[in-house]
This record gives sequence, C-alpha cells and structure tokens, in this order.
Amino acid sequence: MEAEGFVSRRTSVETPGVDSRVAGAAAGAEFRWLSGRLLDTTRGFVGSLSQRMAGEQDFTPVLHRATPETSTSVEPEADYEGLPHGAATGTHMLAGAVAGIMEHCLMYPIDCVKTRMQSLQPEPGARYRNVMDALRQIVRTEGVWRPIRGVHVLAVGAGPAHALYFACYEKIKFSLSDAIHPGANSHFANGVAGCMATVLHDAIMNPAEVVKQRMQMFNSPYRGVLDCVGSLLRHEGLAAFYRSYTTQLTMNVPFQALHFMTYEYLQELLNPHRQYNPSSHVVSGAMAGALAAAVTTPLDVCKTLLNTQEAQTVHVIQAEAATTAGAVGAAAASGPGSRHISGLGEAFRTVYRMGGIPAFFKGVQARVIYQMPSTAISWSVYEFFKYIITKRQHERQLRGDHDGDK
Repeated sequence: MEAEGFVSRRTSVETPGVDSRVAGAAAGAEFRWLSGRLLDTTRGFVGSLSQRMAGEQDFTPVLHRATPETSTSVEPEADYEGLPHGAATGTHMLAGAVAGIMEHCLMYPIDCVKTRMQSLQPEPGARYRNVMDALRQIVRTEGVWRPIRGVHVLAVGAGPAHALYFACYEKIKFSLSDAIHPGANSHFANGVAGCMATVLHDAIMNPAEVVKQRMQMFNSPYRGVLDCVGSLLRHEGLAAFYRSYTTQLTMNVPFQALHFMTYEYLQELLNPHRQYNPSSHVVSGAMAGALAAAVTTPLDVCKTLLNTQEAQTVHVIQAEAATTAGAVGAAAASGPGSRHISGLGEAFRTVYRMGGIPAFFKGVQARVIYQMPSTAISWSVYEFFKYIITKRQHERQLRGDHDGDK
C-alpha cells in the first residue's frame, strides 16, 4: 500500500477463511477482510476484491482515501464466523442449546420409529414395513401422543449436551486450525474437534438416551420418566444409564468426525466466503447427516440393544445358553450377571446371532430419514442464532465506539 492511500495490484492474496486478516506492509496499516470488503483500522472503506482468470485476485484502486470522515459513512458488517472475544463461548453455547432442543424435539416421532425398527425380535404388533407404516400403526393402535412419549427427558438432556458440544467444537476447531494452517480451514482440525465434542455430549446425553429408548419400545412397562428412572435404579443400578456409553462413543466419534468434515467440506463448496446462508447450511447439514448415519447404522443397532435390553432377545440368548450347556448353563444363564447384555462385543455377537449381517442395518431407512432433517435443523438453527447474537453484539460494540468518539 502506498502512503497516498492507494492499494497497488497484488498477484497473490491469501484465501479468505474464517476471520482471515490482511496486514498492510507500510505505515503500520492493518486491514481486515469482511464480506468481500477491505477495511483498515479506522473502519474506513479501502478497496474490494475482484475475481480474475484462473482464480487470481487483485485489489482495485481506491477511489478515495480512508479517513475518519469517510469511516462514519460506512460501517463494517458483523463477521459472525469470527465472534467477539469474551462472548464467543457463551454465544456458541446458547446457539447450540437451542439447536439441540429443536433438533431432537421436532424429529422425536421418527426417532421413536427408528428405535422400534431396530428391534431384533419384534412382537407381532410392532412389525412395520417402513417409516410411514410404523407411524400410522403406532398412532392407530397406541394413540396420537404415543410417538412423542418421553420427549421431555430428551429435551432436558439435549440443552446442556449440545451447549457443551458446539462450544467445545468451535473452540478446538479454531485453536487447531490456527496451529495447523493459520487463516485457513483444516479438515483434520474439524474431525478432531468433532470427536472431542462428542465425548462431552455423550456423557450428558447417554442417561437420557437410555430412558428415552426404554419408553419408546412397544409395550413399554413404564408409566412415565420418573417411573422408568426409579425402576432402572432399583433393578439394574446406576450402571444401566452408562451401559452403552462406550458403544455410543464408538459410534458417535466416527459419526461426528465424518459429519463435521463433510459439513465443512460442503460449506467450502457452497458457501466459500462463510457468510450467513441458510440454504447452504440446510443442504450441507442434511447431506452430512445422511452420510454419517448410513455408515454408522450397525453401531447404532448395537447401542439400541444395550439401551433397551430387549426382553425377547435376552430370553432367546438365555434359552440357547441353557440348551447348549445343559443344567450348568441354565443355572449360569439365570444368574444375575447374565440377565443383561453388556459391552460392544457381546452386543455385536448377539445382533449377528439373531439376524446375521442384515440385522446390523435394521432401521437404516428410519435412521437416515431421521438424521437428514435433524442435522439440517441443528446446523441451520445453530448458524441462525450465532448470526443473530453476533450481529447484536457487533451493533452494541459499534454504538459503544461511537459514544466513545463523541
């Protein structure tokens, strides 16, 4: 940049990423890239970027000098991907909590169908051809409110779980991205951030998942959430709430890694400047969720078996053990330690024994149908609230700066 206020042509410019910055080399000038405009530290308009052949970019000459007088007529837009320091964590947590509650509550009926369709030994009244057939049968035979029974326990768990989930993801993603490739997006950082966020998320959500799926099963014996929690504590102990935790992590770590990497990759294609773009958030979220859901369905079937401890399946396993080992096996099968299926290995063997390879993909249609709108809702709501909250913070900051200049 020349001292007279003109920007000379450059042959290469760093690709604008999330909150990327362009530093001036002369006169200590500092610039920031915001929504296709170049701003100096006085918040004045300096220049713009124009696309060139073969992806080359250059700065067009400035039509006027950036001065305090011109800065009052042009205000920078809020960069919602680069949140204000000190408020970013709270913003991510609030946006994430709202997104998580809306995601799970709106898609809860499909989640109920998924749980039932993953049953290894469904009762005659709970055998469904597809998702719509399941919903029709449940409403017709069990009442219109049956598909959403237990939704409030999931809402209570989803709020804090998703608040920590998104806050952890954003914090680790930006920290790792800056360390690995400053000013640019890193798929490795996105994957690691998704994995670490999942550990916190599942620690809170796993008990809620157990109660939810117990109440979703056909002919569930529990009168309500408190009755279910009390019964589990009395008969199976506190361990029942975390029996599927390692399986949940084994499923969700690759799920979230694939989910976040796919989402960020699609955002690079559909929304390269990372502006607030609802359609790109919906499409990216839906596609990322569908792919991750289909790939991890076998682990989800095992998780459902561990959470529900499906009575028919447990009885079949006990009967097989009694037949194979005789009286000794029968005595062992009736022991307190064998009444529950525990561990991913035992769940995996049980699923395979009950239905072979196809059993690992029971409910895959319902899972994909659930995850596509679910992740689309989650990402679009999360990005919307992040944008709105950041915009308001930015406006308050501008008002404070203007008041300080008076």
